[in-house]
Order: sequence, then C-alpha cells, then structure tokens
Amino acid sequence: MDHYDTIKNLFAQTLAERPGSYIVEELFSRFPSIVDLMSVTEQELMQIKGIGKVRARQILAALELAKKLNVPAEAPYIIRCPQDVATLLIPEMRYLQCEHFVVLFMNIKNGVIAKETISIGSLTASIVHPREVFKAAIKRSSASIIVAHNHPSGNPTPSPEDIQITKRLVEGGSIIGIDVLDHIIIGGDQFYSLKEHGLM
Repeated sequence: MDHYDTIKNLFAQTLAERPGSYIVEELFSRFPSIVDLMSVTEQELMQIKGIGKVRARQILAALELAKKLNVPAEAPYIIRCPQDVATLLIPEMRYLQCEHFVVLFMNIKNGVIAKETISIGSLTASIVHPREVFKAAIKRSSASIIVAHNHPSGNPTPSPEDIQITKRLVEGGSIIGIDVLDHIIIGGDQFYSLKEHGLM
C-alpha cells in the first residue's frame, strides 16, 4: 500500500465511509496529490456535497494526524521540455469534448507540485481570467507555472485569443513574480508550444 492509499483509508475511517464512497472519491478527485491535500482549507472541503463544517474539521484533523505520521510527499514530476508537459497531459486531455484550461504549478526546480483545471469552456472556447490562475498559483507558493488547454477539433494551432491570453498571463506573472514558462495546446495526440514558436 502506498502513502496515498494510506491517507485515503485514514479519511475513510475518520468519516466512517467506505474507501470507495462518493465523498472519499470526490475528495481525492479534487485534491489529487498529497501536496494538494495537505494545503486544503475548510472552505474548500465544504464545497463538496455531503461535507459540512463538522466533517470538514474531521478531515482537517485527519490531515494533521497524517502530518504527524510523517507521510512523505511523492517526488514531483520534472518538466524539462514541452514534450514532458505533453506526456503528462495528453492521456487525460486528448478525448475531451470541450476546452479545459489546466495549470501546472512548479517549484524552483521545475517539479510539478500540483495540477488544477481552472476553467472548462464550451465546445469551441475556454474562458479564463489571469486572476483565477495566479490566485491558485499564490496559494501553492509556486515559483512558476505552465498553462495548457486542449482543442477538441484535434488541431493544436493557437487562435488569436490563445496568443492574447498568453500575453496577459505573462504580463501578470511578471508583476506578481511568478514566471509563465509555456502555454501548451493539445489537439488529439499532437501539441503546440507557444514558447517554442516564439509566441510568448
């Protein structure tokens, strides 16, 4: 049993739920890494159906216990080039039927400390505001970020809107002090790096 399963079983026992119950699975779906779980807030927990203030505090108590048990965080996935981003994201994004805007939050060594879907758009467009991106990045004490989204059409070529939002994110990051390293667009099994093509 790995450390993640250990924490999952601890939560199930704390909440008197089965390990595969809705609440437990939803909890680990929204906070998919140990790093995400260890930084969760009471307000975020209460957004999950079935978790009120009492249960949220039970979960936070279980997290404190997990910290005392010295459960180590998994080694972060290191990003060295755009292909590394594509390898990480294509399997889960290639079949999506509408645009998902995803952010990878990085440490100073380009290790991925967390991944979050910031917005889900229509069939043809994903609307994302820099405020949402950097709010999440600041919460995780990110040194830098990589943003990515998919094109359901299968063509990863950036639109004028893609280029525009990338420039806004880069400008916002330079003010805040969080570098935007790249914007990757995924179309089927292909990808396009705006950084590689000199568009940021």
